[in-house]
Amino acid sequence: MQAIANTHHAEAWNGWEGVNWANNAVRYNAIVAAFDDELFRAAAIGEDDRVLDIGCGTGQPTLTAARQAFRGSVVGVDISAPMLERARADAAGRGIANVRFEQGDAQVHPFPGGGFDVAISRGGVMFFDDLVAGFANIRRGLRPGGRLVFVGPQGGTPDSDYARATAALKPLMRGPSPAARGMGSLTDPARIHEVLGAAGFADVSVTGVEAPMDYGRDAADAAEFILSQGPVRFNLDGVDPAVVERAREELRAGLKAYETSEGVRIPGAVWLVSAVNP
Repeated sequence: MQAIANTHHAEAWNGWEGVNWANNAVRYNAIVAAFDDELFRAAAIGEDDRVLDIGCGTGQPTLTAARQAFRGSVVGVDISAPMLERARADAAGRGIANVRFEQGDAQVHPFPGGGFDVAISRGGVMFFDDLVAGFANIRRGLRPGGRLVFVGPQGGTPDSDYARATAALKPLMRGPSPAARGMGSLTDPARIHEVLGAAGFADVSVTGVEAPMDYGRDAADAAEFILSQGPVRFNLDGVDPAVVERAREELRAGLKAYETSEGVRIPGAVWLVSAVNP
């Protein structure tokens, strides 16, 4: 990996949290997969396009982009070696040859000037230490007229479905885990417009998208998955086991209301953002 500006996230995502994501890639992808159709519809990737996936993680969106740009090429960039290892293995296992993965900090990574037609991201652009610098660097990698399309979380509210389903954990959540820091940096549409404008993008559009998020087979399965996630594990470390067990039971009860014939589905919402390099 070349230059790093986000040293905190480089350490966090190459530590236990990055390993946890890599080992549970299918589960994490399932949570946000319902937003993929809108992301790729907006990206409008052509068969000859050169595509950049920023903060590609374990590479599921990268591989989808590679299938769409089947006569073009796709590059996935992420700071996490464990997640990229999983991405490369999945690409090889599926025989997808027009994709490569690079470890790097997208805020300062030396993208080829004008080397991409489209840049996409599924939640990977909110961790930059300097948001304007990060997006300006991405813009330099896009050709004139090139498109940026990404999704990111909307700000959570106390009465959201996820908050109600996981209310048992709220008293135990003292703060973000190391890898989760910065996750709320782009939840305000006005801030998104401000950052992208300062980075030199034009025609910025921010649209809300809602979809059911897949958390598991049933309430018990979903509860164990949520308890295994980095931010929750971080906050439960050192907590009395009896307290954790009570929280587990209450979490299962809270998730019961979201059980469907297809599994636990909790309504969620993201911002779909698009912009153009003028």
